[in-house]
Amino acid sequence: MKTTRAVIGKAVIPAAGLGTRMLPAAKAVPKELLPVLDKPTIQYVVEEAAEAGLSQALLISSPAKRAVEAHFQANVELEQRLKTGGKAGLLAELNDLITKIKVTATDQPLQRGLGDAVGCAREHVGNEPFVCMLGDTIFSGGIGPAKQLVEAHRRLGTSVIGVEQVAAEKVSRYGIVGGREIESGVWKLDAIVEKPSVAAAPSRLAIAARYVLTPGIFDCIDRTAPSQGGEIQLTDAIRLLMERETVHAVLLDARRHDIGNPLDWLKTNLIFAARDRALWEKIAPLAQSLLQQDETADERR
Repeated sequence: MKTTRAVIGKAVIPAAGLGTRMLPAAKAVPKELLPVLDKPTIQYVVEEAAEAGLSQALLISSPAKRAVEAHFQANVELEQRLKTGGKAGLLAELNDLITKIKVTATDQPLQRGLGDAVGCAREHVGNEPFVCMLGDTIFSGGIGPAKQLVEAHRRLGTSVIGVEQVAAEKVSRYGIVGGREIESGVWKLDAIVEKPSVAAAPSRLAIAARYVLTPGIFDCIDRTAPSQGGEIQLTDAIRLLMERETVHAVLLDARRHDIGNPLDWLKTNLIFAARDRALWEKIAPLAQSLLQQDETADERR
C-alpha cells in the first residue's frame, strides 16, 4: 500500500558511531569532522539535505561528539575575530547553510546499531516521512541523493532506498536488495539481505547510505530482534516494513564516497581535489613524482 504523499522536511543523520576503523585519528575528533578538502564530512551531508529543500536535520549523536553539533552553532568570538581581521568570508558558506537548515541533535544512549539510531528520531520525526542520511558517506556528481529520493517519494508515495550497482566480489560487504524493475532505475522490492554471499544475493544492488522512510519504520524497529552482536539492524526493520507497505529502490545518479577507513578517506580527498582544476594542477605533479619514485625503487630491488 502507498502512503500519503506528505511533504518531506526533515533529515535524520546517524552519527553516533565510535569510528573504530579511523582510530587513532577518530579518538578525540569524530570521524564526521574529518575534512574532505576544506570542509568536514558532515557539512557535505547537511548541504545535501539543504539542497533537497529540507528545513531540519537531526543528528543522532552521543556525549562524546558534541563537537559535531558545535560545528553548526554560532561561535561569536571566532566570528568577531575573523571580522576584525577581514576574514569573515571564511565562514560565510557555513553561516549561509545554517540559515537554510536548522541542525539539532539527540543522543543514542547505547551503541545498538543503525536501526536503534534511527529509532531515536521518533519524537523529532512524528508521523511524517523523512530522509535518513548516513553521516560518514558523501556523494559527487549528478543530482544529490537526498533530492533524488525526495522526488521519487513524491512520485511513488512509499519508502525509497537509494542503491548502487556493485561488483560481484563486493556484494558481501553491503545490504543487497532484490525486486522487480518497474521502470528504468526503479525497483519494487521483495527482498533485502544484509551482507549476503554472491550466491545468496538477490541482485548486485547495494544500499547506498540514503533512504526515505515512512513513519511505519519505527514500529518495525521496535519489533526487530537484536542480531547476535546485540545490534538492531535497519535492514531487518525494513524487511518487516516491506511486509506491511510497498518499498521501492532507486538507482542513484551520484557517485558514493565512504570516509569510514583511512584508505577510502584519502581516496575521497583526492577525488574531490581532482574536481578543482586549480588545486589539482598543484597536486598532480606531486602524485606523479611519488609514482615515479616508487617505480624507480622497484627497479632497484
